[in-house]
Amino acid sequence: MARIAGVDLPKNKRIETALTYVFGVGDSLSKAILSEAGVNPDTRVFNLTEQEAYKIQEIITTRRIKVEGDLKKEVSQNIKRLKDIGCYRGLRHRKNLPLRGQRTRSNARTRKGPRKTVGAKKAAPAPK
Repeated sequence: MARIAGVDLPKNKRIETALTYVFGVGDSLSKAILSEAGVNPDTRVFNLTEQEAYKIQEIITTRRIKVEGDLKKEVSQNIKRLKDIGCYRGLRHRKNLPLRGQRTRSNARTRKGPRKTVGAKKAAPAPK
């Protein structure tokens, strides 16, 4: 099992796909890293040699690609900055609402969470 940037890559997947399990590495960056390292993208992770794994790890560190902890930290700092300056996007982050102009009257359940019923009380029985 190869461990790259602190992430255990799945054994049976192609290295091209397995690299995308690292936070901050997508399809295109994965292909670029593998071509620079000279590793065949069709190679399975369990067939990866120590040298190939080391080359991939070194490319990620020497190109200063932000992955995993550093990238997550930067993203959270950016969100905190938006909240602190009180801009529109920061306010939407604070209220857990969609940020990018999506409709919220009828949708946005993923971001807003389950429905909270308001004002739907059961009517009291009529007096006799």
